[in-house]
Amino acid sequence: MPLIHENKFVPDHWQRLADDQPVPADGKIIIPLQRLDEARQVRGSALGSIGIHLANIARIDDVIPLLPNLPLISIAFPAFSDGRGFSLAKRLRRLGFKGTLRAHGPLIADQYPHALACGFDEIDISESHALRHREAHWRAATGSISLGYQRGYVRSGTILDRRAASRRA
Repeated sequence: MPLIHENKFVPDHWQRLADDQPVPADGKIIIPLQRLDEARQVRGSALGSIGIHLANIARIDDVIPLLPNLPLISIAFPAFSDGRGFSLAKRLRRLGFKGTLRAHGPLIADQYPHALACGFDEIDISESHALRHREAHWRAATGSISLGYQRGYVRSGTILDRRAASRRA
């Protein structure tokens, strides 16, 4: 699957395991949270090369104790029109997650600035999706939004903040 990171397609050094695929003894893997105990049995307790994949309806309380040690969290986007993953990403960043946040699913290039504002570092899309949304589209979308109505993870000021400041001036 193509991986969009810093406005371009890059190689993915992580292997996403299917539910029935055995956990390998080494290498960087992304597994569903439910398989974390199984991965720890195979690899030991260290989480350095284990990323977890969360459904966009995941209970955040189940993940909080893991945040300091996880290098990557992948969040599912079952459809480009389902924005619950954006909210989950913002909550994880506000709780102090410093690792890589990856969106996984059929997001479109127009959503890239919103994903970055919510704290995502990269987006994982299918091969067929990448044919319709080429690298140039993602790069062009990056600077398409300079202000928004909501504060994001990386964006501090909003349109409303600027309006209020101009009234005070």
